[in-house]
Amino acid sequence: MAGDTPPARGVLLDLDGVVYVGDEPVPGAAEAVAWLGRERIPFRYLTNTTSHPRREIVAKLDGLGIPATADQVLTPAVAALAWMRRHRIDRPALFVPPATATELADLHPLPAGAEGEAGAVVVGDLGEGWDFATLNRAFRLLVQPTRPPLLALGMTRYWRAPDGLRLDAGAFVRALEFAADREAVVLGKPDRAFYDAAVAALGLSPDRVVMVGDDVRVDVGGAQRAGLRGVLVRTGKFSPSDLEGEVSPDAVLDSLADLPQWWQRG
Repeated sequence: MAGDTPPARGVLLDLDGVVYVGDEPVPGAAEAVAWLGRERIPFRYLTNTTSHPRREIVAKLDGLGIPATADQVLTPAVAALAWMRRHRIDRPALFVPPATATELADLHPLPAGAEGEAGAVVVGDLGEGWDFATLNRAFRLLVQPTRPPLLALGMTRYWRAPDGLRLDAGAFVRALEFAADREAVVLGKPDRAFYDAAVAALGLSPDRVVMVGDDVRVDVGGAQRAGLRGVLVRTGKFSPSDLEGEVSPDAVLDSLADLPQWWQRG
Protein backbone atom coordinates (compact mmCIF):
# COMPACT_ATOMS: atom_id res chain seq x y z
CA MET A 1 0.00 0.00 0.00
CA ALA A 2 2.83 2.32 -0.82
CA GLY A 3 3.69 4.68 -3.64
CA ASP A 4 0.87 6.24 -5.61
CA THR A 5 -1.60 3.50 -4.63
CA PRO A 6 -4.40 5.02 -2.55
CA PRO A 7 -4.67 3.68 1.01
CA ALA A 8 -7.15 0.87 1.58
CA ARG A 9 -10.33 1.79 3.42
CA GLY A 10 -12.45 -1.39 3.35
CA VAL A 11 -12.12 -5.17 3.57
CA LEU A 12 -13.85 -8.20 2.06
CA LEU A 13 -13.34 -11.47 3.92
CA ASP A 14 -13.77 -14.97 2.59
CA LEU A 15 -15.21 -17.27 5.25
CA ASP A 16 -14.25 -20.95 5.07
CA GLY A 17 -10.48 -21.18 5.14
CA VAL A 18 -10.08 -17.60 6.38
CA VAL A 19 -12.38 -16.96 9.35
CA TYR A 20 -12.93 -20.65 10.07
CA VAL A 21 -11.94 -24.03 8.66
CA GLY A 22 -14.89 -26.39 8.74
CA ASP A 23 -16.40 -25.91 12.17
CA GLU A 24 -13.23 -24.63 13.83
CA PRO A 25 -12.34 -20.93 14.06
CA VAL A 26 -8.98 -19.79 12.72
CA PRO A 27 -6.99 -18.72 15.80
CA GLY A 28 -7.09 -14.95 16.15
CA ALA A 29 -9.75 -14.46 13.46
CA ALA A 30 -12.43 -13.28 15.89
CA GLU A 31 -10.02 -10.73 17.33
CA ALA A 32 -9.12 -9.48 13.84
CA VAL A 33 -12.80 -8.99 12.97
CA ALA A 34 -13.38 -7.22 16.30
CA TRP A 35 -10.45 -4.93 15.45
CA LEU A 36 -12.08 -4.01 12.13
CA GLY A 37 -15.17 -3.00 14.06
CA ARG A 38 -13.29 -0.94 16.62
CA GLU A 39 -11.37 0.86 13.89
CA ARG A 40 -14.61 1.49 11.99
CA ILE A 41 -13.19 -0.13 8.87
CA PRO A 42 -16.16 -1.19 6.71
CA PHE A 43 -16.13 -4.88 5.82
CA ARG A 44 -18.30 -7.63 4.39
CA TYR A 45 -18.07 -11.40 4.18
CA LEU A 46 -17.86 -12.51 0.56
CA THR A 47 -18.36 -16.23 0.24
CA ASN A 48 -19.05 -18.72 -2.52
CA THR A 49 -20.72 -21.16 -0.16
CA THR A 50 -24.06 -22.46 -1.34
CA SER A 51 -24.33 -25.20 1.26
CA HIS A 52 -25.82 -22.86 3.87
CA PRO A 53 -28.21 -19.87 3.64
CA ARG A 54 -27.23 -16.55 5.17
CA ARG A 55 -29.16 -17.11 8.38
CA GLU A 56 -27.12 -20.26 9.07
CA ILE A 57 -23.86 -18.49 8.27
CA VAL A 58 -24.76 -15.68 10.68
CA ALA A 59 -25.65 -18.23 13.37
CA LYS A 60 -22.33 -20.04 12.81
CA LEU A 61 -20.33 -16.82 13.10
CA ASP A 62 -22.22 -15.90 16.26
CA GLY A 63 -21.39 -19.32 17.70
CA LEU A 64 -17.71 -18.63 17.05
CA GLY A 65 -17.92 -15.34 18.94
CA ILE A 66 -18.14 -13.18 15.80
CA PRO A 67 -21.37 -11.14 15.78
CA ALA A 68 -22.72 -10.61 12.27
CA THR A 69 -25.87 -9.59 10.41
CA ALA A 70 -27.33 -11.03 7.22
CA ASP A 71 -26.56 -7.76 5.41
CA GLN A 72 -22.85 -8.31 6.07
CA VAL A 73 -22.85 -11.67 4.26
CA LEU A 74 -22.87 -11.66 0.46
CA THR A 75 -23.53 -15.04 -1.17
CA PRO A 76 -24.09 -16.29 -4.72
CA ALA A 77 -27.66 -17.34 -3.86
CA VAL A 78 -28.54 -13.74 -3.03
CA ALA A 79 -26.95 -12.60 -6.31
CA ALA A 80 -28.80 -15.31 -8.25
CA LEU A 81 -32.15 -14.28 -6.80
CA ALA A 82 -31.54 -10.67 -7.84
CA TRP A 83 -30.38 -11.72 -11.32
CA MET A 84 -33.40 -13.90 -12.02
CA ARG A 85 -35.80 -11.25 -10.75
CA ARG A 86 -34.10 -8.69 -12.99
CA HIS A 87 -34.51 -11.01 -15.99
CA ARG A 88 -38.06 -12.01 -14.98
CA ILE A 89 -37.17 -15.68 -14.68
CA ASP A 90 -39.16 -18.11 -12.56
CA ARG A 91 -39.39 -21.89 -12.19
CA PRO A 92 -35.64 -22.47 -12.07
CA ALA A 93 -34.26 -25.98 -11.66
CA LEU A 94 -32.12 -25.90 -8.53
CA PHE A 95 -29.03 -28.05 -8.00
CA VAL A 96 -28.24 -26.72 -4.55
CA PRO A 97 -28.67 -28.03 -1.00
CA PRO A 98 -32.23 -27.82 0.40
CA ALA A 99 -31.31 -25.11 2.91
CA THR A 100 -30.02 -22.86 0.12
CA ALA A 101 -33.05 -23.58 -2.03
CA THR A 102 -35.21 -21.83 0.56
CA GLU A 103 -33.57 -18.52 -0.42
CA LEU A 104 -34.89 -19.00 -3.97
CA ALA A 105 -38.33 -20.31 -3.01
CA ASP A 106 -40.11 -17.14 -4.16
CA LEU A 107 -39.25 -18.05 -7.76
CA HIS A 108 -41.31 -21.29 -7.57
CA PRO A 109 -38.54 -23.77 -8.46
CA LEU A 110 -39.27 -26.98 -10.34
CA PRO A 111 -39.96 -29.98 -8.10
CA ALA A 112 -36.97 -32.23 -7.42
CA GLY A 113 -36.45 -34.65 -10.29
CA ALA A 114 -38.76 -32.81 -12.70
CA GLU A 115 -37.59 -32.48 -16.30
CA GLY A 116 -40.15 -29.97 -17.56
CA GLU A 117 -39.30 -26.56 -18.93
CA ALA A 118 -36.99 -24.68 -16.58
CA GLY A 119 -36.53 -20.93 -16.47
CA ALA A 120 -32.89 -21.47 -15.56
CA VAL A 121 -30.57 -24.20 -14.33
CA VAL A 122 -28.90 -23.12 -11.10
CA VAL A 123 -25.81 -25.03 -9.96
CA GLY A 124 -24.22 -24.68 -6.53
CA ASP A 125 -22.34 -26.88 -4.11
CA LEU A 126 -24.54 -29.98 -4.04
CA GLY A 127 -21.71 -32.01 -2.51
CA GLU A 128 -22.51 -35.69 -2.14
CA GLY A 129 -25.88 -35.05 -3.74
CA TRP A 130 -24.22 -35.27 -7.13
CA ASP A 131 -24.49 -38.56 -9.03
CA PHE A 132 -24.79 -39.44 -12.72
CA ALA A 133 -28.59 -39.17 -12.78
CA THR A 134 -28.54 -35.73 -11.15
CA LEU A 135 -25.84 -34.36 -13.43
CA ASN A 136 -27.58 -35.84 -16.46
CA ARG A 137 -30.88 -34.23 -15.44
CA ALA A 138 -29.16 -30.84 -15.37
CA PHE A 139 -27.76 -31.54 -18.84
CA ARG A 140 -31.17 -32.52 -20.23
CA LEU A 141 -32.75 -29.37 -18.88
CA LEU A 142 -30.05 -27.23 -20.49
CA VAL A 143 -30.50 -28.70 -23.97
CA GLN A 144 -34.25 -28.13 -24.06
CA PRO A 145 -35.44 -26.08 -27.09
CA THR A 146 -35.96 -23.09 -24.77
CA ARG A 147 -32.22 -23.08 -23.94
CA PRO A 148 -32.50 -21.90 -20.32
CA PRO A 149 -29.46 -20.09 -18.92
CA LEU A 150 -26.95 -21.97 -16.77
CA LEU A 151 -26.35 -20.02 -13.55
CA ALA A 152 -23.20 -20.92 -11.62
CA LEU A 153 -23.17 -19.99 -7.94
CA GLY A 154 -19.44 -19.41 -8.00
CA MET A 155 -16.63 -21.21 -9.79
CA THR A 156 -14.60 -22.49 -6.86
CA ARG A 157 -12.80 -25.67 -7.90
CA TYR A 158 -12.45 -27.29 -4.48
CA TRP A 159 -12.44 -26.57 -0.77
CA ARG A 160 -10.89 -28.04 2.35
CA ALA A 161 -13.30 -30.12 4.44
CA PRO A 162 -12.40 -31.76 7.78
CA ASP A 163 -11.64 -35.02 5.90
CA GLY A 164 -9.59 -33.37 3.14
CA LEU A 165 -10.14 -31.60 -0.18
CA ARG A 166 -13.55 -31.83 -1.83
CA LEU A 167 -14.77 -30.82 -5.28
CA ASP A 168 -16.83 -27.63 -5.35
CA ALA A 169 -19.43 -26.29 -7.79
CA GLY A 170 -16.96 -25.12 -10.44
CA ALA A 171 -16.04 -28.66 -11.48
CA PHE A 172 -19.67 -29.58 -12.20
CA VAL A 173 -20.38 -26.29 -13.96
CA ARG A 174 -17.46 -26.92 -16.33
CA ALA A 175 -18.81 -30.40 -17.12
CA LEU A 176 -22.24 -28.97 -17.98
CA GLU A 177 -20.73 -26.15 -20.05
CA PHE A 178 -18.81 -28.70 -22.10
CA ALA A 179 -21.70 -31.13 -22.56
CA ALA A 180 -24.37 -28.51 -23.33
CA ASP A 181 -22.06 -26.22 -25.33
CA ARG A 182 -23.05 -23.35 -23.06
CA GLU A 183 -21.24 -20.63 -21.13
CA ALA A 184 -22.44 -20.20 -17.57
CA VAL A 185 -23.50 -16.92 -16.03
CA VAL A 186 -21.29 -16.80 -12.95
CA LEU A 187 -22.93 -15.32 -9.86
CA GLY A 188 -20.13 -15.52 -7.34
CA LYS A 189 -16.36 -15.30 -7.12
CA PRO A 190 -14.36 -14.78 -9.31
CA ASP A 191 -16.94 -12.94 -11.42
CA ARG A 192 -16.32 -9.20 -11.52
CA ALA A 193 -19.99 -8.33 -11.03
CA PHE A 194 -19.96 -10.14 -7.69
CA TYR A 195 -16.96 -8.11 -6.53
CA ASP A 196 -18.55 -4.93 -7.87
CA ALA A 197 -21.68 -5.58 -5.79
CA ALA A 198 -19.57 -6.16 -2.68
CA VAL A 199 -17.55 -2.99 -3.23
CA ALA A 200 -20.75 -1.03 -3.75
CA ALA A 201 -22.06 -2.37 -0.43
CA LEU A 202 -18.99 -0.86 1.24
CA GLY A 203 -19.55 2.49 -0.47
CA LEU A 204 -15.96 2.57 -1.73
CA SER A 205 -14.10 2.44 -5.03
CA PRO A 206 -12.41 -0.90 -5.88
CA ASP A 207 -8.89 0.49 -5.43
CA ARG A 208 -9.72 1.23 -1.78
CA VAL A 209 -10.76 -2.35 -0.96
CA VAL A 210 -8.75 -5.41 0.08
CA MET A 211 -9.99 -8.96 -0.45
CA VAL A 212 -8.64 -11.54 2.00
CA GLY A 213 -8.91 -15.17 0.90
CA ASP A 214 -7.31 -18.60 0.86
CA ASP A 215 -7.87 -19.31 -2.86
CA VAL A 216 -5.17 -17.66 -4.95
CA ARG A 217 -7.16 -17.86 -8.20
CA VAL A 218 -10.72 -17.20 -7.09
CA ASP A 219 -10.18 -14.83 -4.16
CA VAL A 220 -6.94 -13.08 -5.02
CA GLY A 221 -6.90 -13.27 -8.80
CA GLY A 222 -10.61 -12.50 -9.12
CA ALA A 223 -10.30 -9.50 -6.82
CA GLN A 224 -7.31 -8.11 -8.66
CA ARG A 225 -9.07 -8.37 -12.03
CA ALA A 226 -11.92 -6.37 -10.50
CA GLY A 227 -9.52 -3.62 -9.40
CA LEU A 228 -9.16 -4.62 -5.73
CA ARG A 229 -6.10 -5.70 -3.83
CA GLY A 230 -5.84 -9.41 -3.08
CA VAL A 231 -4.34 -10.75 0.14
CA LEU A 232 -3.66 -14.48 0.46
CA VAL A 233 -3.66 -16.24 3.83
CA ARG A 234 -1.76 -19.45 4.61
CA THR A 235 -4.81 -21.17 6.09
CA GLY A 236 -7.61 -23.24 4.58
CA LYS A 237 -6.74 -24.57 1.12
CA PHE A 238 -3.49 -22.60 0.84
CA SER A 239 -0.59 -24.50 -0.71
CA PRO A 240 3.02 -23.25 -1.15
CA SER A 241 2.59 -23.87 -4.89
CA ASP A 242 0.03 -21.03 -4.90
CA LEU A 243 2.97 -18.63 -4.80
CA GLU A 244 4.49 -20.10 -7.96
CA GLY A 245 1.61 -19.46 -10.36
CA GLU A 246 0.56 -16.56 -12.54
CA VAL A 247 -1.33 -14.74 -9.76
CA SER A 248 0.85 -12.56 -7.54
CA PRO A 249 -0.89 -11.60 -4.27
CA ASP A 250 -0.48 -8.05 -3.00
CA ALA A 251 0.41 -9.59 0.35
CA VAL A 252 0.67 -13.02 1.94
CA LEU A 253 -0.25 -13.40 5.61
CA ASP A 254 0.05 -16.41 7.87
CA SER A 255 -3.59 -15.94 8.83
CA LEU A 256 -6.36 -13.40 9.26
CA ALA A 257 -4.96 -12.75 12.73
CA ASP A 258 -2.10 -10.86 11.06
CA LEU A 259 -4.38 -8.45 9.19
CA PRO A 260 -4.37 -5.65 11.83
CA GLN A 261 -0.57 -5.50 11.99
CA TRP A 262 -0.24 -5.60 8.18
CA TRP A 263 -2.90 -2.87 7.83
CA GLN A 264 -1.21 -0.60 10.34
CA ARG A 265 2.16 -1.00 8.61
CA GLY A 266 0.55 0.07 5.35
